[in-house]
Amino acid sequence: MDFGVVLQTNPPAWRVVDLARRAEAYGFDYAWTFDSHVLWQEPFVIYSQILAQTHRLKVGPMVTNPGTRDWTVTASLFATLNDMFGDRTICGIGRGDSALRVLGKTPSNLATLGEAIGVIKGLAEGRAVTYLDQPQRFPWSQGSRLQVLMAAYGPRALKLCGEQADGFILQLADPQIAAWTIQAVKKAATEAGRDPEALHICVAAPAYVGDDIAHQRDQVRWFGGMVGNHVADLVTRYGSDSELVPEALASYIAGRRGYDYAEHGKATSTHVDFVSDEVIDRFCVLGSVEQHVARLEELRSLGVDQFAIYLQHDGNDETLSAYGQRIIPLVNG
Repeated sequence: MDFGVVLQTNPPAWRVVDLARRAEAYGFDYAWTFDSHVLWQEPFVIYSQILAQTHRLKVGPMVTNPGTRDWTVTASLFATLNDMFGDRTICGIGRGDSALRVLGKTPSNLATLGEAIGVIKGLAEGRAVTYLDQPQRFPWSQGSRLQVLMAAYGPRALKLCGEQADGFILQLADPQIAAWTIQAVKKAATEAGRDPEALHICVAAPAYVGDDIAHQRDQVRWFGGMVGNHVADLVTRYGSDSELVPEALASYIAGRRGYDYAEHGKATSTHVDFVSDEVIDRFCVLGSVEQHVARLEELRSLGVDQFAIYLQHDGNDETLSAYGQRIIPLVNG
């Protein structure tokens, strides 16, 4: 199993670079960041420094979206970094949440997302594409490799992911929901004539290693609030039909009363009291080293290729160290 770390680009940026550098030394394969340029610093600037100070780590957003930057700009950023440092970038992409909503915009629709994936990947890999009814190609590009992984929860998004993306990002670590979503993505890939086993399946969730479970739950409760934004959109669109949205995913937002993006992704969030301890235990990976290893083995048995840990809590240094020194060797030993 591959391992990634998901960082917020809070200042000072050098702290982000240092965490990524340490992650590589501990055996992590990927350094992801949030991509919400109003709430945090611009990630692509920081990627350049991470790549310059590491040797094999891949970097990318978890996740970017079609609405923040012109698609040709996004593609050029990836292509330029790959040209400078080898093919060491990866693109996580979705409809958009905080980056767009903070600007007063709504998330992109799936048709736009699908088109954006094709343009960004094609240009970044040195191919000609059609964009705004005009042929475009980077004349300076020698070609590169860019994996595009799509974040999704709902049935239509999972279908698009399987049909078009190079992989799937599930932002929670509940094995029941992972099994349902991974099956849906692979089914769509098969029906589209693609090899479902070629897809890179990434599960991303907060991980916190230690004995004080009550404290850990309070530190990562924000994550249930963040996921709740996407689930609320699904329930609005599909209702509570368990065939379209699993009850295990939809039921927990019953007490949700909105969301404050000023507290997005912060352990100190005050608007997530609707997220129960039971939801936290399902969505996140908490507890002892042995408990982490057991959950990771279960996820791997479902076809998960990468586990990426969110480190937005007060034990990030200790958790990073525990993964590097004990958990990764036990899982991959």
